[in-house]
Formats: sequence, structure tokens, C-alpha cells
Amino acid sequence: MMRGPRGPGARAGATVPAAGPAWESSMNGSARGGIRCMMMRGGTSRALYFVASDLPGTPEQRDALLLNVMGSGHPLQIDGLGGAHPLTSKVAVVSSSPRDDADIDYLFLQLGVEQATITSQQNCGNILAGVGPFAVERGLIGAGPDQTATRIRMVNSGAVVTAVFPTPGGLPEYEGGTVIAGVPGRAAAIRLLFADTAGSATGSLLPTGNARDVIDGIEVTCIDNGMPVVVARAADLGITGYEPIKELAGDTGLTGRIRSVRTAAGQLMGLGDVSGASVPKTTLVSAPRDGGTICTRTFIPERLHTSIGVLGAVTVATALRLPGGIGSELAEFPAAGHAVDLEHPTGHLEVEVELDPAAVPPRVLSAGVIRTARKLFDGTAFPAEQPDRSHRPVGPLS
Repeated sequence: MMRGPRGPGARAGATVPAAGPAWESSMNGSARGGIRCMMMRGGTSRALYFVASDLPGTPEQRDALLLNVMGSGHPLQIDGLGGAHPLTSKVAVVSSSPRDDADIDYLFLQLGVEQATITSQQNCGNILAGVGPFAVERGLIGAGPDQTATRIRMVNSGAVVTAVFPTPGGLPEYEGGTVIAGVPGRAAAIRLLFADTAGSATGSLLPTGNARDVIDGIEVTCIDNGMPVVVARAADLGITGYEPIKELAGDTGLTGRIRSVRTAAGQLMGLGDVSGASVPKTTLVSAPRDGGTICTRTFIPERLHTSIGVLGAVTVATALRLPGGIGSELAEFPAAGHAVDLEHPTGHLEVEVELDPAAVPPRVLSAGVIRTARKLFDGTAFPAEQPDRSHRPVGPLS
């Protein structure tokens, strides 16, 4: 079994274009023999999982190799392992943690599809669900005889999450009875308990200092509880919020309005020019109509999400719980408890968020969610020797 190095070294906020075959010299030719990786579904996303020590030593060489393996720079990622969608163009880099308060370090990288870009600016709570089982598979942590609880440091933000998952006989169990919307079948439950996620990328739960701001005449809540998100009422952007995926995906006018709002919000949130960045996300909310707390339509960053990301959901739920937060007047909360049930295009995602509203600014006390993960394959990925990501189609794709 392998053990990873101490800390993979995130470069917060970096968005890096492809750097040619820089990875080749760093691997002393070994990359031509392949790189060990595991593909896993985590929640409603999919990623390639690597032990940090199996990758090149510098971030630039590592990123060039990962873009190569994923096939980024082509709309179908036809020469790599990507799935031609942001939700399936993700990487987890995992290692043992040097910190006393964590067992594992997890660096998340979001790769582009059409463009050969890579960024560590955000976390990913869906891919987080697979990190604990992967660490057991690779021998980075020991497993309990029935279940395992492990502390995972999200290197992108520094926050520590506890993952609890079944390990009967000391091995990860992927089969189970838990259903999550957007994923066929059932799988074993993985409980994620978040702490200190407020200000993950911006340094503050409310990075503008306000529960409400006005951008382009639209009221928004700019918030960051694990994921920078701009929350707005769907009606204020000219839609009901109940439209099906295809209808919203084809609404170029809506896309333009979202682009304008999120670009301005990025500046207000201290994220700078976000025109080429994956954050902030945008979530449009409307009154629930399927028994949930709120109905959502989320854009990543301008492409409609088929559901909603875990940390995005936690952040939106936090906005709803805030006094004066956008959507709080539309939400239908349960009579007791801290659950927030978010309706999305393919079902529901329930999270728990507890706030101390008396604090100034409001303080997040706890957050949690149930996800599932599944190992899809464990093997060797073979990068192209001379990647050319300049996509020049000569005819129709077929």
C-alpha cells in the first residue's frame, strides 16, 4: 500500500491553461507507463482520484498531466477520461495530512471541458464523499471493523470535514440502501459533517458585509459557507424557476443575465475578475412545489446544474436561514430542527444547517449532509505523449 506525501499544495484561486508536455520530464518517462488512478462517483459528480505521490512534484507539471489525462481542450474530451461535462471533469488529489486535526488532505481540482483550464479556487462536496473510502483503498488510513470516521482537510479552503462511512471487515462498502436524487440505484450512506466552512474562498460568510445587495437591479445574497454562491429570486430574472433543464439551458437571454450578475458579484465578494472562473455559482430560488423547503435552479457557473452541489446546497440553505437572506420569505421550513430540503431539477437534496443569528455577523454552528459514492474502476491512466489541445474540427462530430 502507498502512503502519500504531506500536503499536495493547493494554489488558491489559480486558473491555469494547458502547459504542454511539461509533465514528461518530471516523471522521468514513467508517465508513459501510465499513472495509477481510481475513477469514483461521488454524490452526483464523477472524478479521477490520485494519491499525491503518484503525480508530478510541481503544481505546473501536475496540472499539465491531469489536463492531458482528462482530455480537456476538446468538447467531447475524446482523447481522455473526462465525460464532456463539468460534473465529470474533476480530480481529487489525496494524501496523508501533516496536521494534528486531520487524517487526510484532499485537494480538489476542477478541469475545463472545451478549454484546457484547471482551478483550485473551489471545494467540491460531492467528490469529497469518495475521499474516505479512497484513502482506505490506498492504505492512507486504517479502517474500523464496522465503520470508519476520518477527518478530511479540504486543502482548497483549509476547512476540516468528518466523513463517516461503512467498512465491514475493514474494507469500504459501496453497496447499500441509500438513494440520492440524480443517481440511479442505491448505495451505502456516507455522512459528511462540516465545520469552519464559512468564508471558504472569500474569508467571510457574507463577503460583501450585507445579507442583501442589489446588482443590475436584482436583489441578491452573496454568501460563502463552503462555496461562494449568488442567490437570487428566479422571478427577478424573468423565469418561474420550475422550467425543465432543456428550456433553461437554451435560454441565452437568461445566460447573459446570470453572467452579468455573477461577474459583478465576483468583484463585490473580493474574488476579482471571475469571467473565466468556476465561482461564484448562481442559484435561483422560488417557492417549493414538491414538499421541500425551497425550489432551486443552479448554474455552474453559467451552465445549468442537473441537481445542486453539496457545498452549494449548504451555502444556499445558510442564506435561507439568515435574517433577510434572499429566499427566506419563500422558504417553507419544518416546524422543528435544522433541516433544509432543496428541490432541484432531478429531485431533492436535504442538508442541515444551524446558525447563531444573534451573532454579528451570523455564525454557522454546524452543517451536515448524507451522500453516497461508488468505485467505478481502479487501474492505470495513460497520458498522450504529445498532447495537442488546440481543437480544430474539420467536419461534423460523429
